[in-house]
Amino acid sequence: MSKHDDPYCLRSRLSWRLLALQAVLLSALVAVVVGALCASGFVLAGRDEDRVIDIVQRAVARDARGDLVLRSTTELEQLRSETSDLWFLVRDRQGHSLSEGAVPAEFAAIGSALDQISQARLGWQLFEDDPRKPPARLKRVDTDAGNVQIITATQGKLTGSKALFMTSLALLGIALPGLLLMGTATFIATPMIVQRAFEGLDATADQARRIDIHQRGARLSLDRIPLEVVPLVTAVNDALARLDQGYARHKRFVADAAHELRTPIAILNTRLESLPGGPDKTRLLEDSARLATLAEQLLDIQRLDRCGHPFTRVDLVAIAQNAAADLAPLAIAAGYELALDAPSTPVETIGDAAALERALTNLVQNAIQHGPRRGTIGIRVSGPASIEVADEGAGIPADQRDAIFEPFYRLTPLDRGAGLGLNMVREIVLLHGGHIFVADGAIGGACFRMSLPPVREN
Repeated sequence: MSKHDDPYCLRSRLSWRLLALQAVLLSALVAVVVGALCASGFVLAGRDEDRVIDIVQRAVARDARGDLVLRSTTELEQLRSETSDLWFLVRDRQGHSLSEGAVPAEFAAIGSALDQISQARLGWQLFEDDPRKPPARLKRVDTDAGNVQIITATQGKLTGSKALFMTSLALLGIALPGLLLMGTATFIATPMIVQRAFEGLDATADQARRIDIHQRGARLSLDRIPLEVVPLVTAVNDALARLDQGYARHKRFVADAAHELRTPIAILNTRLESLPGGPDKTRLLEDSARLATLAEQLLDIQRLDRCGHPFTRVDLVAIAQNAAADLAPLAIAAGYELALDAPSTPVETIGDAAALERALTNLVQNAIQHGPRRGTIGIRVSGPASIEVADEGAGIPADQRDAIFEPFYRLTPLDRGAGLGLNMVREIVLLHGGHIFVADGAIGGACFRMSLPPVREN
C-alpha cells in the first residue's frame, strides 16, 4: 500500500484544510480592504511624512546671524523634484522659523502652542471637513541647528522596504489574531461536528461487525448517516445481497449433490455385502463408508443452519451409546476394538441431539480412517459435559492441532479424507457454546475432547 493509500483521520484533515482555507481567505480579505482604503486615501498607504522630516532634519543649519537655513542636499533636491506639493515649517524655541511651500494657515499659527509636544499627528474631523485635506505630522528633532520643531503634510515616496514593513505589519496586526481565533474555533468545533455527523455511521459499523455467515439476509441501516456515505452503505448492502444469493445457490447445489450421491452409495453397499468375505471386500466396504460419510458431511453443512432451534436437554451418555452401536461393525471390520466408558447416570447438556451425535460419529470415523488398523478406539463420557475419543495411532503434531479443524485441511497431501469432518465437529461444538481441542492420548495416539456447557439447574 502506497503512502497516499494509508488511512487518515477525517477530523484532522478537515481541521487543517479548513484552517488553510481560512488563512487564504483572510489574507485576501485584508489585502482587498487595505488596497481599497489606500486607493481612497483613507489610510496612509503612500504617506511617508517621516521621510520628509528626516531629509529636512539633515538639511537644517544656522547662518552667521543665527537664523535657520536649509543646506542644499542631494536628498532635499530629489524630494523637491519628485514632490510637487511639498511644504514644511521648521521652528525653534527662540522663535526663528523657516518654511517652504504653501504652508496651510491653520498649521502656521500653532507652532508655539505646541512647544512642549515632542510629536503629534494633526488631523481633521472626518465627516465635517474636506476629506481631501491631508493631516499634518509634527515632530521635534535634533539638528545641526539645535532642537527644532518640523511640521509637514507632504506625501513623500514610500521606500520599498518600508512599504513591505507596513504591509506586513498590517497583515500581522489584522490577519494573525483573526486567524488564531478562527483556527482555535476550527480545531475545537470540527471534531465535534464530525463526531455528531458520524454517530449514525458508528451504529452502522457496529451492525456490520455483527454480521456473520449464520446471519444471512442482514443489511446495514441507512438511518442517521450522512448523504455522502449513503452510496457506500448501499453498495455494501448490494454486495451482501449478492453474497446471500450466491450462498443460497451453493447450498442448493451441495444439498442436491449430496442427496444424489446417497442413492448410488446405498446400491453400492448392497452389492458389496453380497460379495464373498475377504480383504478386498473389507477395503471396498471402507471406501464405500467414506463416500457415505462425505455425503453425510455435505448434508451436515446444510443441517447446521437448522439445528439448535430450539435446544433441549440432551443426554451425552445416550448419544455415545448410539454412536458406538452404529460404528462398532465398521471399527471391528477395520481391525479395531471400540470401547465405551460412560457413567450409569445421565450427563446432560443443552443442545441438538442429532447434531452432537453427528459430531461424535465424525470423530470416531476419523479415528478409524487415520489409525493404524489395530488397537482400541475409546469413547469416554465424563462430567460435567464432555466426550472424548482416543485412538492408538501416531498422534497429531502440536504445530498442526489448530489447523486440522480448518475445512479441507489434511495432515498428508495424499490423505484420502475430504477434510470436512473435523471442521464440521468444531462448528457444531461452537454452535453449542463449547470448545474442542486435541491432545496426546494416555498410551499414545490422539485424544479429541468436546467440552460442552452443562445443564444448570434452577
